[in-house]
Amino acid sequence: MKEVFKAIEDSRELIIEIQKELTARPAISPENGGDGEYEKAMYIKEILKELKPDILDEIKVADKRVSSGYRPNIIARWKYDPSRPTLWIIVHSDIVPPGDLSLWDGDPYRIKVEGDKIIGRGVEDNQHAFVSAYIAIKAVLEKGRMNIPVAVAVVADEETGSRYGLKYILEKCDLFKKDDLIIVPDGGNQEGTMIEVAEKSMLWLKFEVLGVQCHASTPEKGKNSLYGVARLIIELQKLKDVFSKEDPLFSPPFSTFEPTKIEANVENINTIPGRDVFYMDCRILPSYRVDDVIDEVKKIAERVEKELNLKIDVSQVYRLDAPAPTPSDSEIVKILSEAIEKVKGKKAFPRGIGGGTVAAFFREKGIPAVVWSTVSDTAHKPNEYCLISNIIDDAKVFAYIMQVC
Repeated sequence: MKEVFKAIEDSRELIIEIQKELTARPAISPENGGDGEYEKAMYIKEILKELKPDILDEIKVADKRVSSGYRPNIIARWKYDPSRPTLWIIVHSDIVPPGDLSLWDGDPYRIKVEGDKIIGRGVEDNQHAFVSAYIAIKAVLEKGRMNIPVAVAVVADEETGSRYGLKYILEKCDLFKKDDLIIVPDGGNQEGTMIEVAEKSMLWLKFEVLGVQCHASTPEKGKNSLYGVARLIIELQKLKDVFSKEDPLFSPPFSTFEPTKIEANVENINTIPGRDVFYMDCRILPSYRVDDVIDEVKKIAERVEKELNLKIDVSQVYRLDAPAPTPSDSEIVKILSEAIEKVKGKKAFPRGIGGGTVAAFFREKGIPAVVWSTVSDTAHKPNEYCLISNIIDDAKVFAYIMQVC
């Protein structure tokens, strides 16, 4: 174990190199204005070959919107034995756009290294996870002994619903068994002690407010849809009172209802808009039915519609009802907790979160899965960064499990 850990500790330059190459290949979904994950996935496939996996597959999911014609999902397996449980590390290749570039201190797609920090879009979400898994496997293969079959899945489309990624794989491919040990390193806390075992229901809603466009100097001739948006956003805050339960398993312990994206309306200042569109992100405690939330949202929209004499359409963009949580006494929770304590000297604890990860799709299938990583909590933010020391520590945890199971 000591030689393996030493090899991982000596991986700083390799970590920086891989992060540099991954960041330089933006993997953004078509929904977010990108061309998919192809270039990044091909780089990942090439460096995985260097670790000589028993199996290296590419699962192609057709998508005419991207120039490659498909979304790539890479599967690599070592010590393959279908009769034994496999340790799976599930990471995603896609990223979110950088957002307002003026908020970045440099090019989001060229990493900056400042001491222990690597800065760039995607370095934490989710490249940290892949790099940790990669250097752990490399160190174990070179300096230790892999006592359990190990597999890495690098999936596409996580940021926009996983239709071209893990959802497809679980529906179409027979890869996973119920006794497999599945870790999704796509969330956690700064101490690396939180093991996520449950997620809230996720609901994304679209609101289209329709009025009558007119010249701004004659507002009486139109119906200002922007007033409808403002009023509706305020009224939707009442959802927090209607669905106000708390559950200490989750962080935060309550349901959240947040307006987020708003689409552009008129291009000039002196026109009153007749159509406005905005979106809301809802993370709902499992004790509530999603249908009840939708019904309440529609009631609120109808009230505003009547009061302002506007037309309001509410539609679902995405929905994932919370599956049953991974049991806190499941094998993967026990093994991961032991590894965290041995490597970090800290006690781990189970927790539920509001963020959505692909672990939910495993839980829907009755396969226990956990989400764990040591994060800096900079995902989706300007100047996103990860810590090299966290990548190294997470790799040690993975390597420990690979050698003791």
